[in-house]
Amino acid sequence: GSHLCDVLLADGHRVICVDNFQTGSMDNVRALRHHPDFKLIHGDICEPIIVREQLDQIYNLACPASPPQYQADPIHTMLTSVVGTANLLKLAEKNGASFLQASTSEVYGDPEQHPQHEDYWGHVNCTGPRACYDEGKRAAETLCFDMLRTGRVDARVV
Repeated sequence: GSHLCDVLLADGHRVICVDNFQTGSMDNVRALRHHPDFKLIHGDICEPIIVREQLDQIYNLACPASPPQYQADPIHTMLTSVVGTANLLKLAEKNGASFLQASTSEVYGDPEQHPQHEDYWGHVNCTGPRACYDEGKRAAETLCFDMLRTGRVDARVV
């Protein structure tokens, strides 16, 4: 996420970064903390995020991504993807902001097809040790597409 912050700041945007530092490091944003257009909120998206400034874009990159990290606290991993994404989508809706969800090829589970095409639904195990991450990301995608289909948020998934 710090690289995205770098690019956005270089392009003249104001950036508000929310991180609980469960898997990230303060060192990644240390140089940005003195930038006049950068604000850091040490928080968890599983809790409602209060931002007083008007937001135009929201990028959701939150969630531990490696098996040792996401399996260390599988319940929080799932909640980050589902509750956290729902909280950020509500924030996007309130602000009329566009929303970008960072997903993963893990939504396909252990695929039977390589490479996976967008119409491939996957081969998933919804109760296995990877499910907290795989299913959480799948649910986050569903939330994004439901908000898009209902016209509540201009959401995209990458």
